[in-house]
Amino acid sequence: MTHETARPADASGVYRLGGDLPVNRLGYGTMQLTGPGVWGDPEDPEEAVRVLRRAAELGVNFIDTADSYGPFVSEQLIRKALHPYSQHLVIATKGGLSRSGPDDWRALGRPEYLRQQTELSLRHLGVERIDLYQLHRVDPKVPLADQVGELLLLQREGKIRHIGLSEVTLEQIEEARKIADIVSVQNLYNLADRGAEDVLEYAERENLGFIPWFPMATGRLARPGGPLDTLAKEHGASSSQLALAWLLRRSPVMLPIPGTSRVAHLEENTRAAQITLTDAQFQALSQTV
Repeated sequence: MTHETARPADASGVYRLGGDLPVNRLGYGTMQLTGPGVWGDPEDPEEAVRVLRRAAELGVNFIDTADSYGPFVSEQLIRKALHPYSQHLVIATKGGLSRSGPDDWRALGRPEYLRQQTELSLRHLGVERIDLYQLHRVDPKVPLADQVGELLLLQREGKIRHIGLSEVTLEQIEEARKIADIVSVQNLYNLADRGAEDVLEYAERENLGFIPWFPMATGRLARPGGPLDTLAKEHGASSSQLALAWLLRRSPVMLPIPGTSRVAHLEENTRAAQITLTDAQFQALSQTV
């Protein structure tokens, strides 16, 4: 069942990050607003700006980015498209991965590097404080206490409002929470890959926002005649819309951030918030894997 409105993201429901930052649960991820290999400028920078502005018009008020996307390209595009920012817009960024070329990502969590990247993100986004700053990857060569501890110092200095983690285990989350208040976790999770189920269940118990990256991986599930394809036809929806609707139904702390570099695709993704799955449809999709 779908419900049409000019601001479809409003239909996804509201989650309060850290208890004090309300966001519509269906957000937008900016990794695709860059060149090939998440390196350099996008093929069509003006379309990238249009995508960001259209997202805001559609009710998206949670935008996820990272210093390493470009590097800095997506942060600068966000500023170009949306600054001065609406008071309702929450921008989350990340630091802790260094880049030396297309598709090259290396964890770098030395405190001085995290501080430098935070300062650069503040400048590139044009803000005095980052709403949600996430440790992009835990650097195995640096004690986690040093990585999270530096973010805590930046938080105390007023440069970060809330701290989150990305691609972490339960043990790492628990260790980090002994050092600082953690409000969100961003792990790989989608209908076809639920390897982070234990982290999601923990996030739900502890009321941490769970931001699934790569949320629309449908692959073989969407093959013609497959369960996702069949349900999509019943709904008059696309397979990716159903995959997003499933995520939104899966947990009240779920904050999917589908990304795209095209306005038409953005509009399609955002309409997923208007799809209400019945219990039977949710179960049928859940059992596809």
